[in-house]
Amino acid sequence: MNRRKVIIMGAAGRDFHNFNVYFRDNPRYEVVAFTATQIFGIAGRRYPSVLSGRLYPRGIPIYDEEQLRYLVVKHNIEEVVLAYSDLSHDYVMQKAELVLSTGASFTLLGPSDTQIKSKKPVIAVCAVRTGVGKSEVTRYVGEVLKKLGKRYVVIRHPMPYGVLKKQVWQRYETYEDLKKYNCTIEEREEYEPHIKRGEILYAGVDYEEILKRAEKEVDVIVWDGGNNDFSFYQPDLLITLVDPHRPGHELKYYPGQANMMMADVVLINKENTARKSQIDLVRTNVKKFNPRAVIVDGASLITLTKPKLIKGKRVLVVEDGPTLTHGGMSYGAGSLAAKKYGCKLVDPRPYARGSLKEVFKKFKQLTNVLPAEGYSNKQLSELQATINAIPADAVVIGTPIRLDMLLKINKPTVRVSYNFKELGNRLPRIIKKITG
Repeated sequence: MNRRKVIIMGAAGRDFHNFNVYFRDNPRYEVVAFTATQIFGIAGRRYPSVLSGRLYPRGIPIYDEEQLRYLVVKHNIEEVVLAYSDLSHDYVMQKAELVLSTGASFTLLGPSDTQIKSKKPVIAVCAVRTGVGKSEVTRYVGEVLKKLGKRYVVIRHPMPYGVLKKQVWQRYETYEDLKKYNCTIEEREEYEPHIKRGEILYAGVDYEEILKRAEKEVDVIVWDGGNNDFSFYQPDLLITLVDPHRPGHELKYYPGQANMMMADVVLINKENTARKSQIDLVRTNVKKFNPRAVIVDGASLITLTKPKLIKGKRVLVVEDGPTLTHGGMSYGAGSLAAKKYGCKLVDPRPYARGSLKEVFKKFKQLTNVLPAEGYSNKQLSELQATINAIPADAVVIGTPIRLDMLLKINKPTVRVSYNFKELGNRLPRIIKKITG
């Protein structure tokens, strides 16, 4: 039988999952290559044989997405599967037209083909855009489960940026585990807050294997989504966050709109810092496209260590990387905190080192904030050099990790934290009903 030739377009996450659950042992298909974008340093590697299975004993090469047209033509590709997230609908269709122009078909795999069913109840926290506040809501869900006496683990959307054959499954319980798995800044941003709270977290590449291990020690699985992707597991309760700071985006980004339309609960976060007109527009769109969903209102509360240190000063704001880059935001919690205390934000662009120069060229919305990019030791060094070169009185760290412990910063630092507060008490009752 002739196998249908496929390329999977991805960013080291959804692409690998779709391969594992749909293509890996499927004799009808031959996955010729992955392409990669969004994440620094992914292209040029191979998806290893330990993960690719018997049909791919040599693994599968990963190329830069810029080579897509060339690869499709060279290998007579019949189908291209888009498998990454937080993409505007216009961007998705531009990619589709590119693929169709070569003669190949363009495919999006949905939840029915890619979600895994768990033996335990699954609560999934997803969103319509990156940077809406999924992590703080995931922590809130954990607090509710603790009060209900439920044992749970958090399973995080993948960020396998290291040696893939060593990342089949990962279990995080202590800060030493972050060193053990050689975590990047982006991984630390997501994992460290859970470890700090005494929670167990799983991540990796093979989410069937991860689920088997996690189910052995818990009553409930909590899915902590990445970007605006939909859950890898079939949820018993889907909570989708929408962002009034980006009203209308719930209808403009893939696959965030699907998350909103599938949701059991739609959570409007950040209401404490958004205008009423923005909140009303988001609420109207939710009611129109998912009238069955329960709407929950929430606030993202920002606190700052040592506020007197920065009051009225010139500061450099370092924000969570993904929120600013593929999340498309021009500010984050650090910026909001700095402005609250009358700070003047220093423009970091003239002082950018190495790959950070390219980040600013690519993401034009970034002016007075520095994204915490650190996908390699080299990029960490570039980030440190950039911070230290900037003439500021202090550094406001808006990323949720102890960046001041990872880098040697030559200025005083203050840290921003943010926590979810439900404006009401609907979620605990819903969660109790789901978990029994």
